[in-house]
Amino acid sequence: MTRRPRPQPPPTGLLDWRDPSHWSWTEKPCRYCGVPTQLRDSKRKPAHKTCAEQALAQQAADAADAYQNGTL
Repeated sequence: MTRRPRPQPPPTGLLDWRDPSHWSWTEKPCRYCGVPTQLRDSKRKPAHKTCAEQALAQQAADAADAYQNGTL
């Protein structure tokens, strides 16, 4: 059985927001920190890339903890 290579994150970090769909001309408060941003996440909600990456890292850590504790 051959394994496929694991996809590598983009060189800019965990998320790749180069697609123009992540941009809006209208600034709105980031859903995580409240500071205005023109970036939008995959659900078109305002979010800074770094804030979204921190939230994903926290979600992964919480899921790993729940798995280790048998609560998942």
